[in-house]
Amino acid sequence: MFTGIISGVGRIDRARDTGAGNGTGHGKVLEIAAPPNYLDDVELGDSIALNGACMTVTTLDRAASRFTVDISAESLSKTAGLAETGPINLEKALRANDRLGGHLVSGHVDGIGKVTHFAPIGESHELRVLAPAALARFIAYKGSITVNGVSLTVNRVTDRAEGCELSINLIPHTVLHTTLGLLVEGGAVNLEIDLIARYVERMLGSAAAPR
Repeated sequence: MFTGIISGVGRIDRARDTGAGNGTGHGKVLEIAAPPNYLDDVELGDSIALNGACMTVTTLDRAASRFTVDISAESLSKTAGLAETGPINLEKALRANDRLGGHLVSGHVDGIGKVTHFAPIGESHELRVLAPAALARFIAYKGSITVNGVSLTVNRVTDRAEGCELSINLIPHTVLHTTLGLLVEGGAVNLEIDLIARYVERMLGSAAAPR
């Protein structure tokens, strides 16, 4: 489990195919550079979320602040930003005695959203994302959503034929200390819906089902 509070910004330095040929249908090994001392309390097999997707540490070099993860072709097809080099949000798995600063996050990406607007408003930024229509029922005004691993609050929801557009206010700290400040209109982002909303929908669906 995670909280959606980014604990460091790393970088995918290399994404090499695990199979022969052009990589189609194969997974990748991601070689990641972490901030200095970020890996001091990390062990092989630990979970680290990369842009909101939970991955397992497969090799570890604490001295160089580097680690690798294996990502399957299935995971690559269901996520964004994990197939190429570039900056990436990092969050280590939640410990039982940690503060829950954001909200409960599983590290399982529910869908890929599209940035429809990203611009400064005063000292902050407004981010608008078009989420897949299948996620619309889980997104609510003042509810929580995870965008590229960052726990955020939904300020406005607009249902459209092509999906659900949500508006989020990003404070300067979030823009400076995560990769969200690098977003551009038309870019893809990983979305995870609120875990509580998922269970509420399941319970309401079960109650409405014929017996």
